[in-house]
Amino acid sequence: MKKFMFIAASAIIIVLISLQFFRPEISHPPVTGDLQAPTNVKAILVRACYDCHSNQTNLRWYDQVQPVYWQVAEHVRQGRKGLNFSNWDKLSPMDRKGKLWEAVNQIEQGAMPIKSYAFVHTDAKVSKQDLEVLKNYLIGMVHETPDDTAKIHARNKQLQAKTNQTQQNLPESLNGITYIPDYNNWQVISTSDRFDNGTMRVIYGNDVAVKAVKEHHINPWPNGTIFAKAAWDKLEDKQGNVTTGAFKQVEFMIKDNVKYRTTNGWGFARFKTPKLKPYGKDGMFTTECINCHKPMKDNDFVFTFPIKN
Repeated sequence: MKKFMFIAASAIIIVLISLQFFRPEISHPPVTGDLQAPTNVKAILVRACYDCHSNQTNLRWYDQVQPVYWQVAEHVRQGRKGLNFSNWDKLSPMDRKGKLWEAVNQIEQGAMPIKSYAFVHTDAKVSKQDLEVLKNYLIGMVHETPDDTAKIHARNKQLQAKTNQTQQNLPESLNGITYIPDYNNWQVISTSDRFDNGTMRVIYGNDVAVKAVKEHHINPWPNGTIFAKAAWDKLEDKQGNVTTGAFKQVEFMIKDNVKYRTTNGWGFARFKTPKLKPYGKDGMFTTECINCHKPMKDNDFVFTFPIKN
């Protein structure tokens, strides 16, 4: 028995040593344009985000030991793909605000930093005080314009040119999902305010989704669940009253573990403007969708937290 244990332990050691020689590359491309932000904001982002979301990855000694190195290399690859602070100059001002809003939102939801990463890299954790600093910085980038004439004009233009969509002529997304015209008759599941781009959103749920909420069966959501997230310009007058402006888009998420197994059980579709133009250049646009939702893996890839009555 002792001989067997010795042989098994020796084999494991040999395998672990051998693994050290098979290592994916973590490159360090040049920084073309780093994020410029106040010192306290930059310090939080560098500590919590830069190892995976910049070209300035700082590998600790324990990061370089296999098989941990493989996981770290994948975190870096995926992180830079979604957000890279070292290429900040390549983003438009609106996209910069959007990326920061997404980052802060995912931190607030507990999706970032990734729990397995933060467990080992404890300095990457973001405290409540850190989060408030980031949120205040982001809010400070937004300049509200009460009675925005451009948005009012866009809304009025839409109202004057109503698009007639018939049941026989419903648009279809590039991955085969047909627009669902009666979503606005569904129950409201949640709302959100994209203050980074001046839009307000309402998330509707079909009967399956509503039943799941009532029965606390939302992780995972059952097959047949459909969410519709509709977005409008946010209009605010000088008295602070908020109303919807021009319609921007509606997005659908449809749960079917079999049909949409390649995108973690969710089908995605987006229809833009009142003309309901399908989003994307081809059916692969769904890759963009699921990559955005990956940080919410522990919440069945759903950002929506139902409003509690």
